[in-house]
Amino acid sequence: MPAATGRTFGGTAPLFVVDDGVSSGAMAACASRELVLRLHETLERGRIDAAAVRSAVLDADRKVRRSIASLTDASGAATVALCAGTGASLSRWLVAWVGDCRVYRVSALDGAPAQLLTLDDTYRHLSEQQPPGGSLDDPARMVGNGAVDAPNVRHVDLGRDEMLLLCSDGVHKHAGAHDIARLLRGSSPLVARCMRLIEFARTSGSNDDATVLVVHRAERARARLVRLVSIGALIALVATALLLLAGDWVTAQRLPATANAKVQP
Repeated sequence: MPAATGRTFGGTAPLFVVDDGVSSGAMAACASRELVLRLHETLERGRIDAAAVRSAVLDADRKVRRSIASLTDASGAATVALCAGTGASLSRWLVAWVGDCRVYRVSALDGAPAQLLTLDDTYRHLSEQQPPGGSLDDPARMVGNGAVDAPNVRHVDLGRDEMLLLCSDGVHKHAGAHDIARLLRGSSPLVARCMRLIEFARTSGSNDDATVLVVHRAERARARLVRLVSIGALIALVATALLLLAGDWVTAQRLPATANAKVQP
């Protein structure tokens, strides 16, 4: 089961996380929830930078692994992508990921495709042999089973009226870069655009958990920007030959420049 969360710390350091429990592992929902909890718990303690994020991910890997081991002998893990603002103007962001959750940047320019900012940690991209029965496009790096040694971290710029999209593979495997940009642009409320993207992935054949989180650096005349964050989540459960749509979640909240805020699905 996927999770998506966003928080601001002291009004200056927004952190947004999307993760996706690996369905082939034990207790995927447990791994997903605990990973998000541990990341926020660790990164709320101080300044967020590349070293802090890498350390937080590795610490979460150990804690999630211990938690699952206390309940079952089987393994369990989750993939994750996160972004954190590194300046008051929100023009500079730190992006990190493990596995095949992705981050895209969507420009304000009509017709331009979404720009992929991450590279999936798959067996194919890492030139590694997949396990028996697995696919080269399966994630080779995950959090919670000791399969991560160096979390990916990079810094990116975010211009006025641009967006960062964090999503699980239930979305990006069924929506191309042009589709993503087209569906997220427009004058309708951002929450509605997030839902359009989820619905597009679903009608394009996705029967996997699908999570969308969009951070929009809104263009404003005043110096202090208003941050608009929308989270869309789709949970699809498959039992034998029956596909049950458990629900669609989309929430939106404006985050004042100085107030602490929490956004959860």
